[in-house]
Amino acid sequence: SLCRDYDLVVVGGGIVGTASAREILQRHPGLKVAVVEKECKLAMHQSGHNSGVIHAGIYYKPGTLKAKLCVEGMHLAYAYLDEHKIPYKKCGKLIVATDEKEVKLLGDLEKRGQANNVPDLRMIDGSEIQKIEPFCQGLKALHSPHTGIVDWGLVTQHYGEDIKRSGGHIYLNFGVDRFCESKEGTDYPVTIHATTGGKFVRTKNVLTCGGLQSDLLAEKTGCARDPRIVPFRGEYLLLSKEKQHMVKGNIYPVPDPRFPFLGVHFTPRMDGTIWLGPNAVLALKREGYTWGDINLVELFDALRYPGFVKMASKYIGFGLSEMSKSWFINLQMKALQKYIPDITEYDIKRGPAGVRAQAMDLEGNLVDDFVFDRGEGSGAVAKRVLHCRNAPSPGATSSLAIAKMIADKIEKEFSIGG
Repeated sequence: SLCRDYDLVVVGGGIVGTASAREILQRHPGLKVAVVEKECKLAMHQSGHNSGVIHAGIYYKPGTLKAKLCVEGMHLAYAYLDEHKIPYKKCGKLIVATDEKEVKLLGDLEKRGQANNVPDLRMIDGSEIQKIEPFCQGLKALHSPHTGIVDWGLVTQHYGEDIKRSGGHIYLNFGVDRFCESKEGTDYPVTIHATTGGKFVRTKNVLTCGGLQSDLLAEKTGCARDPRIVPFRGEYLLLSKEKQHMVKGNIYPVPDPRFPFLGVHFTPRMDGTIWLGPNAVLALKREGYTWGDINLVELFDALRYPGFVKMASKYIGFGLSEMSKSWFINLQMKALQKYIPDITEYDIKRGPAGVRAQAMDLEGNLVDDFVFDRGEGSGAVAKRVLHCRNAPSPGATSSLAIAKMIADKIEKEFSIGG
């Protein structure tokens, strides 16, 4: 059975966990660091099931951490991709207004983007839209030339290779069963037991970055369940090969401030396919990528959570509409044809899906900032296990910037390098 001793163990092999472990090792090369991941490879869930967009930071309220991290993260990401020769495309993005109400909202969005120092952002009119996207129609659009696309799952694998090159270890198929205090007389006061095989590691300190499992991991050390993770599935459609030439870069709608999710957009992928979507429906299990993936315990847990009940009642019309679009994909045609009228129901088919770990408070508000937590009490498990229960989205674009903040927090909380 596995038994190794570490200065820091990071639980969670997604993009935020691996970026954080990498950052700590870069700052403190002599530190003994390990990442434990329950799946058979890194980036199995959110980090490997997303739109693959490198965001420029247009949408976020100026002055917020989310805005700062996204813009900083984008610059860090491009530098990292260039350094490691990871393929990407800086294909740009249009946020397209199709009526006068959206034109006004687009103006507000332009001010936000400028306040956030989004590089080279500019407003263009309908004729210029067609120079960038010949098949797209709209009254006006915001053009962000530095928005790009990449395979974030591949990026996570590269972070993992960096960890190993720096002397760190990665343990796959290591689901965490429990955190215990080690027997007395050891320099490694926390023992992490795996769910299978009698495996365990001992460590001085623990950081959890559990994504879809983050609240459950926090609960294992006596933390409250709030904010709760409510899983929302985003389902994409695929555009037929015959029509793929109609989309050059990312085409996004002007976000409707009344609703919590963005709306359907056109996203080119590194493999040449075009994803359309996503919608947003409640996943019937934490890692539920289809309607057939059901876990009754997890579903009941989400449905009876007061925050979800409040949110669902507030957005009941929106929720029913999203579910209808999931069952009858032709219902999404109207939204798609607003931008590219030449797409018909014969040009689309069901595509992949991702599940978003949406942190939600008891009032039904979507939590959008960092949430760090630790158990109560004076024991090693309470004092030495720090949970990153939520990190600001977009987590992939911002990952290297988020890692710097998490590393700062770890250094302070655990007196590393001080």
